[in-house]
Amino acid sequence: DVACAYYGALLASERVTTLEASLAAAREHVRQAESLLRNGTVTRSDALIADVRAGEIEAILIGARSEAWLARRRLALAMGEPADTAWILPAALPAATAVREIAAHVGGDSTAPAERADVRAAGYANAAAQVDLQRARSLYLPRVNTFGRLDWNTPTAPFGGADSWTIGVVVSWVPFAGASQIGEIQAARGRKDAAAAAAEAAGARAQLELQQADAALQVALARLTIAERAVDQSAEAHRIVSRKYVGGLATVVELSDAAAIETQSRLGYAEARFQAITAVAGRLRALGVGLEPITALDR
Repeated sequence: DVACAYYGALLASERVTTLEASLAAAREHVRQAESLLRNGTVTRSDALIADVRAGEIEAILIGARSEAWLARRRLALAMGEPADTAWILPAALPAATAVREIAAHVGGDSTAPAERADVRAAGYANAAAQVDLQRARSLYLPRVNTFGRLDWNTPTAPFGGADSWTIGVVVSWVPFAGASQIGEIQAARGRKDAAAAAAEAAGARAQLELQQADAALQVALARLTIAERAVDQSAEAHRIVSRKYVGGLATVVELSDAAAIETQSRLGYAEARFQAITAVAGRLRALGVGLEPITALDR
């Protein structure tokens, strides 16, 4: 839907931003390696390895930019304007704090969502089948019909006479119904049983989907917390290894690995926020309500 396409486009955009920052850091590593090479502190292999790692990141960035462009096209298609991609999107997904606030807002009781359209429709069908069974059973009941007639006459008219009226009641009853009536009752009873089973199944299915959505949301929030912590830890590790490399206490491979871990943690952090937003949307769908609460993330 539009919400998924929108936040998918934001995720793709943030990946590009993250990889651009990673590429800038990798090129800085290349500059450091070349400077240390000129000073005779490291060997030429350090500069070559740093340059190779920078090339790998640049190749990944090219793919990420292509995916971001496709994500914008998918969003435009979902919005019904496939030729319009000139609008401006935020550079990144909403912060983790905002996502947690929305998740807390939509969380709550996991009872069966009675307001879901499919649950209501199944309930209405069940009620209609109950009434239909009562109609079929009424074929066995006596039938009471009334009638009335009023004759208005005038003495001046041909064959004129006095006014007259007639009122009557007719009661009819067939105690032994035919095969058609019996068949109608059996068919109505079958429809009632089927509708009752469908209504029960719809409620159970809605309950299960809501429980699944709750579990998915809890998992997504836990992963978001882990990813958020990983970003801080990997950034600090990268900073420490960078200082050790300048001091000759770390190899260029260690420096590149630290940079790669930080990049992966930042990409994982963006993915974790996207999955948390998706989980919030899934719970709203399971509740049978609209996705309007998610729009608060843009504010």
